[in-house]
Amino acid sequence: MIKDKGKVSALYRFFHPRVLTIHPDYKSLEPFILSLPMRFRRNEGVVIHRGRNELRRMEYGGVTYVVKSFHQPNWLNRVIYGVFRASKAKRSFLYADAFLKLGVGTPQPVGSMDQRSGLLFDKSYYVSCLSDCPNVYSDLFAQKFDCEEKVLREIGRVTAILHENGYAHKDYGRGNILFRPMPDGSAKIEIVDLNRMYIGHIGLRRGCRNFERLPATPEMHRLMAEEYAKVRGFDAEKCFQLISYYRRLQTEKGGELY
Repeated sequence: MIKDKGKVSALYRFFHPRVLTIHPDYKSLEPFILSLPMRFRRNEGVVIHRGRNELRRMEYGGVTYVVKSFHQPNWLNRVIYGVFRASKAKRSFLYADAFLKLGVGTPQPVGSMDQRSGLLFDKSYYVSCLSDCPNVYSDLFAQKFDCEEKVLREIGRVTAILHENGYAHKDYGRGNILFRPMPDGSAKIEIVDLNRMYIGHIGLRRGCRNFERLPATPEMHRLMAEEYAKVRGFDAEKCFQLISYYRRLQTEKGGELY
């Protein structure tokens, strides 16, 4: 009976392969990553966000990690992700690694895992270290931070670095930019939720439009525009006008102004 179970298990794994990508510094976490489907079924960890995808904090070996479980896509995308395209989890890992190499803050990527059913993609999981940034961009509207100007200028600077290297976050909103006031008065920022990214040439207009989902006062827009223009060699006033313009268009579609 045990032998039969072993055959069933081996056969199941053959037709339901798991594909892992693990950062070299975190090879010891392979058992943890492989166990993620079971851990989610057992409702382990602390839920950070639950919606189309689910985000949880989980402990392993005395260390806390953040795990994102991506929903199963429709049948067409199951074919595309199963054969032709990297999964959202794999892309999250690759983009996070690329960001860090560019000097742009994001939580340290640990690994990703894809589950398949034959040639069809099933689900995927992305694991990162826990960020040490306690605040999100939207907190700037809820309380006063002495480092607010530094946060805004840093956002403008790192956004410019990404654009110069051909990366534009497709969900660059108030919940996906984290920040932390530093003892020296500066600010650290980290960008998260990296699975949707435009890759290619990013000119002045496309670059300024990338700020459209960030609510801001005119003063906030100007600070971001100044740093963005400085890095990219653009005219600061033109950047300010374009960023403000695209944000107004976004609010006319129903977005909040501030």
